[in-house]
Amino acid sequence: MIRPASPTDAPAIAEIWNHIIRDTVMTFTTAEKTARGLATAMETQPFFVNEAEGMVTGFATYAQFRPGPGYAFTVEHSIHVADHARGQGMGRALMEVLEDHARGEGMHSMIAGISGENPFGVSFHTALGYAEVARLPQVGQKFGRWHDLVLMQKFL
Repeated sequence: MIRPASPTDAPAIAEIWNHIIRDTVMTFTTAEKTARGLATAMETQPFFVNEAEGMVTGFATYAQFRPGPGYAFTVEHSIHVADHARGQGMGRALMEVLEDHARGEGMHSMIAGISGENPFGVSFHTALGYAEVARLPQVGQKFGRWHDLVLMQKFL
């Protein structure tokens, strides 16, 4: 079941996200999320979770792409699914809810920033109608290596 997240979901979201931060190059950040920080973020940006058998198994959120009023209608999203819940269509369902919400808020464009080492992320977004608009070589550094960033966009 997909539903809006609440602050009580923040620890489960942090657990999913921090695994991605610690163990993968799906994100280039090394700063782990805290439940308190996520609960605070929920005050100003939408978060949706997938709940299965009482457990949060995935989440999606978006925020303004860049600061400033000229970017007010372009957002960048984050979506992550727990390892054990991948391949069940949850990511697609979360994205549909997220995009519907963004449309309802008057957003014009959604951006996906994907590691060049994550071909699944690129194919996932392509299947959802996103188009690659830029490939920025060696802009991220993690695990002692440089990584490319693929930017994909969908007009809502």
